[in-house]
Amino acid sequence: MQDIEHVDVRGRRQLEHWRPELKYDVLVIGGGNAALCAALTAREAGASVLILESAPREWRGGNSPHTRNVRCMHDEPQDVLVDAYPEEEYWQDLLKVTGGLTNEKLARIAIKASATFRPWMRKHGVNFQPPLSGALHVARTNAFFMGGGKALVNAYYRSAEALGVQVRYEAPVDAIELDDGRFVAARIGAERIEAHACVLACGGFESNLEWQREAWGQNEWGEWTADNFLIRGTRFNKGVLLKFMMDAGADMIGDPTQAHCVAIDARAPLYDGGICTRVDCVSLGIMVNKNGVRFYDEGEDFWPKRYALWGRLVAHQPGQIAYCIIDSKAIGRFMPPVFPGIKALTLAELALRLNLDEKAFLQTVNDYNVACRVGTFNHAVLDDCHTEGLNPSKTHWAQPIDTGPFYAYALRPGITFTYLGLKIDERAAVHFNGKPSANLFVAGEMMAGNILGKGYTAGVGMTIGTAFGRIAGVEAARSASAAGEREQNQELQHATA
Repeated sequence: MQDIEHVDVRGRRQLEHWRPELKYDVLVIGGGNAALCAALTAREAGASVLILESAPREWRGGNSPHTRNVRCMHDEPQDVLVDAYPEEEYWQDLLKVTGGLTNEKLARIAIKASATFRPWMRKHGVNFQPPLSGALHVARTNAFFMGGGKALVNAYYRSAEALGVQVRYEAPVDAIELDDGRFVAARIGAERIEAHACVLACGGFESNLEWQREAWGQNEWGEWTADNFLIRGTRFNKGVLLKFMMDAGADMIGDPTQAHCVAIDARAPLYDGGICTRVDCVSLGIMVNKNGVRFYDEGEDFWPKRYALWGRLVAHQPGQIAYCIIDSKAIGRFMPPVFPGIKALTLAELALRLNLDEKAFLQTVNDYNVACRVGTFNHAVLDDCHTEGLNPSKTHWAQPIDTGPFYAYALRPGITFTYLGLKIDERAAVHFNGKPSANLFVAGEMMAGNILGKGYTAGVGMTIGTAFGRIAGVEAARSASAAGEREQNQELQHATA
């Protein structure tokens, strides 16, 4: 067993072997971005740290390997970020997509923290690159990871291991011991792991299909809505500890049906489809349901601010399926997804290939075409191309669908992560009956609902995870240090008694 040298929270330099019975200063449950940020900051603060990751090593990282950027506040151009993206604009973007269902105090903490992310991330091996062509209007707001989220996760694990953070894979925690709101130990089956403090960062319940089914229930057509969901992210986020904390009386926040829910290619796998299954041409065409009818404004706002709205919209359509319809004018104006669109030379042929009612579909397209008022088309701005006398309207980028060949993408709801979570304060502390725990903290998806009551804007999940992961790590190390001092004092008192 490898020797690990580390400095503990009392400043003592020591050499030790990893042992199952060793009591760590900080236990981090989870293995994604938020967990790693917590582990790294706790270790930087001098704490001994153990990470428990439920997945095998090759699947480590939760949903973080599927990410590619983080939304960052900045008051002037900085390295990979152009222009400026000040705090107030960031806040207004978040306020708009959440419809006000957000805690402003916590949201602003995350927003302000995002200005400090990149130097710290680089210190731990994360590199950045300018956004590639077709990266959806986010060159100003989002910093892209070189190599994507997988490279970020690998960099963090390398840094953590170099600093002496211990990692256990295939270690699914199924319960924790609590004493009046204080963390005592985590359990993996019959195994018991103690620590002075703990950070919960093991995700939502998106891959628990039974829980999803229970939360969404049946719709007006008698369908079990969640039966047609696809899970964009990890298959390991079952919400085991989230459910445990609910039953243990932790204060909760959020709606179990709210989630980062994207309309993704219906041919995507059930789990781990990731970014490549997203279809980004919705704002360039129209969306129709299985009845051939439009149901929402495709041009309401820039796609990065609206892409996570469409999964929920599709979830409320019959059969939980919809079709994005574009013509040849849209080709080359969006990042192509992994699967090619269904192609047809005529709209009638496209209806046939989609198994849509031809008459209803053609009427929908014709009504839309007639209503288009084409000004100066510009997909990079909120242009003046719109519809008149059409319900629902298309506010921007409205051009007739009249140039063959025509293309269609069948889309289903793709759940990335759920918003039901643990209520926190600015210290990321778990609460019980309004009282913060002294040594139990939470970060990432398990608390994102404090900031994301609904809706999403690109990169904000990584902002929340990174900001509150680092806060939780610092607070856990501080709590562990206090506990260590108490133990030392007790030992001294016992020795001199």
